[in-house]
Amino acid sequence: MALLSVEMAIVVSLFVCALVVFIFVTRRIFFMHRTGFDERVFKLLSSHVSEENNEIVLFFTFLGSHEFLIPANLVLIGYYLFIRKKKWYSIKVPAIAISSLLLMFILKRLFNRPRPGIPLLYEAKGLSFPSGHALMSVTFYGLLIYIVFKTFRNKGAKWTIISLLLLLILIIGFTRIYLRVHYTTDVIAGYCIGFLWLVFSVWLLNRLERYSMQKLAPAVEAPDAETGPPGAAAD
Repeated sequence: MALLSVEMAIVVSLFVCALVVFIFVTRRIFFMHRTGFDERVFKLLSSHVSEENNEIVLFFTFLGSHEFLIPANLVLIGYYLFIRKKKWYSIKVPAIAISSLLLMFILKRLFNRPRPGIPLLYEAKGLSFPSGHALMSVTFYGLLIYIVFKTFRNKGAKWTIISLLLLLILIIGFTRIYLRVHYTTDVIAGYCIGFLWLVFSVWLLNRLERYSMQKLAPAVEAPDAETGPPGAAAD
């Protein structure tokens, strides 16, 4: 119970922090119209642009793209549906992925921020705020972190995988800034919204899972109550 309380306190604290940061960034960009921070980051990164770095960046940005995440989600769904036979995990994965995608499109339309006008290698389509790569990476790889945290017993393997997944999320966000297809504030907002939505979605789906189990339990126990305990003699 104490461990559960600590976990809950950490999650709630991070949830509040993500919400505060998102509000701060949104207010600064859309109400105060301060974009100096974004421009300074672009200038800082410009001195590190090279052909070798470009190839590395393109590989990691691909890991946050829909070309990769759609098949990755399908593989994860199939794994839990057909191999592990865990129905609720096979529901949680697409539910979080699809709802995250819809949320991303809604927010992009709502804020309607154009992308940076100086892309490094290619011109990305669509709007800029929040970063879709950042948001979708947090919800997909963040869900993997949640699954690893809940299911892995080997602490060394658990925290190694969690650390690598966290690093991957950060690198994917960085690549969008390096490629100049997103401002830094787009990526920060994407991280915040992705985390907020992931926490809410996992909480809601877990509650639905527990509710379905409670509703199913009486239906399973009912026939036993009618037939009596095993070995009882008939009148």
